[in-house]
Amino acid sequence: MKNDRMVFTVVMSVVIAFSPLSSLSDTLRQTMTDAYNNSGLLQQNRALLRAADEDVAVAAALLRGVLSWTAEVKSTRADSRTSSSLGTLNSDITTNVANLGITASITLYDGGQNKFALSAAKEAVLSTRQSLLGVEQKVLFSSVEAFMNVRRAGKTVTLRENNLTVIQEELRAVKDRFDVGEVTKTDVALAEARLAASISALAAAKGSLAQRREIFKQAVGKDAGAIKTPRSLPKLPKSAKTVKAVAVRSHPEMIALQHNIKQAEYNVQRARSALKPTVGLSSSLGYSEMEGNDYRQSANISLSASSTIYSGGRIPALIRKAMAQRDAQRSSLHLTRLRLEQQAGSAFALLQMAQAGRKASEEQIRASRVAFEGIREEAKVGSRTTLDVLNAEQELLDAQAGLISSEADEYIAAYRVLAQMGKLNVEILNLPVQKYDPIEYYNLVKTAPSVISQRGSKLDRVLKALSK
Repeated sequence: MKNDRMVFTVVMSVVIAFSPLSSLSDTLRQTMTDAYNNSGLLQQNRALLRAADEDVAVAAALLRGVLSWTAEVKSTRADSRTSSSLGTLNSDITTNVANLGITASITLYDGGQNKFALSAAKEAVLSTRQSLLGVEQKVLFSSVEAFMNVRRAGKTVTLRENNLTVIQEELRAVKDRFDVGEVTKTDVALAEARLAASISALAAAKGSLAQRREIFKQAVGKDAGAIKTPRSLPKLPKSAKTVKAVAVRSHPEMIALQHNIKQAEYNVQRARSALKPTVGLSSSLGYSEMEGNDYRQSANISLSASSTIYSGGRIPALIRKAMAQRDAQRSSLHLTRLRLEQQAGSAFALLQMAQAGRKASEEQIRASRVAFEGIREEAKVGSRTTLDVLNAEQELLDAQAGLISSEADEYIAAYRVLAQMGKLNVEILNLPVQKYDPIEYYNLVKTAPSVISQRGSKLDRVLKALSK
């Protein structure tokens, strides 16, 4: 009766460890949502994007005129002594003067330097947006990895606890058979040794679970709750060739690099424009008031042009430097393409390996369960030893543990493929989050609004909200 109960416990441990839990199938989805909402890394990179947006405003401001004012109050005191044939004359003179001036200036032509600077700044914004998408992918993938590793560790703990129960049942059965003389003391010692190993393995599994929960908290921003099996894997292409093609076309790193190349090209044109003349227009109004009723008013307007004849080789050096940086970006595009193709192909291969491992583990569990039950029945009639039973049980346990790891590896590998394709983001996953709109802030600042304008006031409110 005890032997039948032990077999029932083993079978139930498999059922408990691998029964579907579809009622809470959105747990992984919620984990990714929490990671997106709680990520300090995303907040940091959003701030970097806003800084890049401001570079556009700075470049746009250079195309406009500058209006400035100056004010000065000056008091001058002079002591003097003059000697002559008539005697010595001492004088003490104090003069007070107040000056007020307004100056307006604008660059009419600079060879296109400011225009190219503005275009380069816009390309930098587009590149930084793609970098933000890349960070978003990393945050979401880290949450998937943390989720599946907690699930793996949690199921391993459950499996080890069930295994400990089985070993305890086995030890009691062996002791009962020892009492009636069916087995030797060696069989009892084998069962006791296997029980000690099971206790040690359970302790290690619990320690691993605690570590995985800490990693989960770091990645997601909150403690791990009840971890349940996701409903299904994301839909992915059926071939590595397709995965590679999508990666080269859609990965944020690839798109960002294309914008970096355009930015470098604008910087080359900007450097060459330094050889062209600069034409500027300026005007000023001045008013000076002195003691008494004395005052002076002035107004002037001037048109100026200048050009560099010789700069000691500085301007040609800057042009060559910009060209070298452009060439480096172009070369990087080819290297990045090869790397993304390699990473996409490797990710797809890892997914195929995980899927094959899961199927093999399922078949191994089926065969190991049949073998264990058969060996256990044979041991009842004395044709199998206690060691045979313990080894068969260990093979079943290893198969169960292998399936747990294979399932986790399959999900991690699937989302890794999605990330390598550049498709792991909240929009494609349709996560229930308040999506960050990078265009909203850009539209507020791209025209470089003044502090006193209506858009400037709105921008102040936005910044206060972001700082919270």
